[in-house]
Amino acid sequence: MKLLFSLSLSLLLSAGAFAQKKEASTAKNKAITEQYKNAYKKKNYKKFEGKIIVKDNLVQFDDKIIFYDKTNPTVKLILQEGLIYPQLLTDYQMNKFIDETTDRTQKRFLKLQKDPRASFDVNNMRINDIDYLNFLESDPKVKAFNLICKDNKLSGPIQYLIELTNKEANKETSMEDFIKNAKLTFVLQRKFD
Repeated sequence: MKLLFSLSLSLLLSAGAFAQKKEASTAKNKAITEQYKNAYKKKNYKKFEGKIIVKDNLVQFDDKIIFYDKTNPTVKLILQEGLIYPQLLTDYQMNKFIDETTDRTQKRFLKLQKDPRASFDVNNMRINDIDYLNFLESDPKVKAFNLICKDNKLSGPIQYLIELTNKEANKETSMEDFIKNAKLTFVLQRKFD
């Protein structure tokens, strides 16, 4: 009888823990979906046109580097295809600052600098993880990902929500083939949650 009671109690407690995890996951997905819908502006970003060198756990784009977790082949493929690269993220950061900052003094100071991009330079960043966001998928030609990154110049992790579009893709297209023929069509820097 004690065994049956213990087993029942364990089952009840673990069911509650699983429900809480699922609820938290659903809330996170809802927040990502809201951010995606509210900030969405489709744009065609160019692939990297310079020299890409793939090494053990890093990809070099001319003189800039992004480190990645080599256990995740999706990250490596996105980087080696030149879809995400430091120069693109530098330009994104600078444009984001110019668009969102209302402080005129900071904007004037930026214009007075010899190289305004230097303040936003992305180099030696590390992509720690990537999540495929299948709950955002409504079209097999479009896939969204959440990149979790660490830049030594910033105190905490950064998340980028990206969208890749492959006009030739269908439901049977493998992730590898999808990425190889994709274009980057959306980037959004998110707060880390």
